[in-house]
Amino acid sequence: MQGSQKIELRPVLPKDLDLICRHRKAMFAEAGRDAAEIAAMNSAFRDWLKPRLEDGRYFGFIAEHDGRSVGGVGLMLIEWPPHPSHPSDDHRGYVLNVFVDPEQRGRGIAGLLMDAADREFRQRGITYAILHTTKAGRPLYERTGWAQTSEMAKAIQPVAGWTGKRPDRTGRGSEAVCEEHDGCSARRGIRKVR
Repeated sequence: MQGSQKIELRPVLPKDLDLICRHRKAMFAEAGRDAAEIAAMNSAFRDWLKPRLEDGRYFGFIAEHDGRSVGGVGLMLIEWPPHPSHPSDDHRGYVLNVFVDPEQRGRGIAGLLMDAADREFRQRGITYAILHTTKAGRPLYERTGWAQTSEMAKAIQPVAGWTGKRPDRTGRGSEAVCEEHDGCSARRGIRKVR
């Protein structure tokens, strides 16, 4: 952790909205994501993040050097059914938006942020956490005790006419409708057979 003595960590605050958005944009750009995809995500992410910063659903830490932000980590608790990896817990910790300014890398800042994330999850009673990584980030996470899992991912295209609003947690009572099917069950991703 050479050089990390002058790094201070502070909690993420609502005033960090723009900073976190910049970190996320830079993170995806460095990972090689398409600029158009990143641009399409930016305003939606900002709209998503703002209320979560305000009510504490998104929390985490900002690393500062001489009063200037040099990195950050975002944390969330996500509902998850009990699982063999956490048999009595119905939540997982989720780590996202890990970023350190390029000129500050190699000083142990990312390790400090990940250690702070571990402490915060422990304080909140979380026994299992997940994250998504790039090839470049994998060695850091492995050094701090993370292991690759069997998770896979798939992009799903919404049905034609989807308005972009999801039903409530019960699957009912939402203004979200599938315009093509006059409010049918397609709002839950299921097409009605006629």
